[in-house]
Amino acid sequence: MKNRASSGSGPSQRQLRVGELVRHALSDILARGDLPDPALTKVLITVPEVRMSPDLKIATCFVMPLGGKDTKAAIDALATNAKPLRGAIGRRVELKFVPELRFRIDTSFEEGSRIDALLRLPVVQRDLETDTTDSETDE
Repeated sequence: MKNRASSGSGPSQRQLRVGELVRHALSDILARGDLPDPALTKVLITVPEVRMSPDLKIATCFVMPLGGKDTKAAIDALATNAKPLRGAIGRRVELKFVPELRFRIDTSFEEGSRIDALLRLPVVQRDLETDTTDSETDE
């Protein structure tokens, strides 16, 4: 029998559950300003997703500063404070091992905007209008 993790079918339920626990804890820590670093207290950072490695030892945290400005500075500040953040997460979430934190910029909002722009193109709109008139004539 093939191992589910190696079958390429996506993250396991456990990975998703632990990722959500870490995401909630990290969001709470950043929202409360529990860290003494002024670089993190002066900017609001959202954490839309946390992806866990299969062994749950690495958490890749996708983050975005409010307004999408100073992303490099936010990632640098989070990376600098990864150890204190990891300790704070360990105090909030009961895990056998507190995962190592890695931070990446979340590009899902940009991707969504790009898809919206593509759907608004005149060529696509024309195709959509053709499909709706075709379905009306079929009835």
